[in-house]
Amino acid sequence: MNLSNATIGQLLVPVDNLERGVAFYRDVLGLTFLFEAPPQMAFFACGTVRLLVGVMPPNQKAQRGSAIYFRVEDIQGTFSSLKDKGVQFVAEPHVVNRTPTSELWLAEFVDPDGNQLALMSDVARGG
Repeated sequence: MNLSNATIGQLLVPVDNLERGVAFYRDVLGLTFLFEAPPQMAFFACGTVRLLVGVMPPNQKAQRGSAIYFRVEDIQGTFSSLKDKGVQFVAEPHVVNRTPTSELWLAEFVDPDGNQLALMSDVARGG
């Protein structure tokens, strides 16, 4: 057995302050808040993936290494909306790959705890 047919069910985003994390992911990014659970965890819906935003236990160091890419239809509009809400972008929307039929656009940003996030969009090329 292997993971070839597996799907991602949940991702963990470590935060230092749960209230600040909930406010960012719910109020700024607009993810649907599902529920909170002890000791300091909050769960959000992001399409078919559940996002766990949580404070790490005192004896456990937060691992910040994986980036989460949010697939959006309108990267320019989403970028503008989030920027107006104070999101600090590392890079504005830009093309990272072109094929004969589409372009892959990215815009990187971080949450208040320094976790790496990005917007991504596959845009059909005119023709």
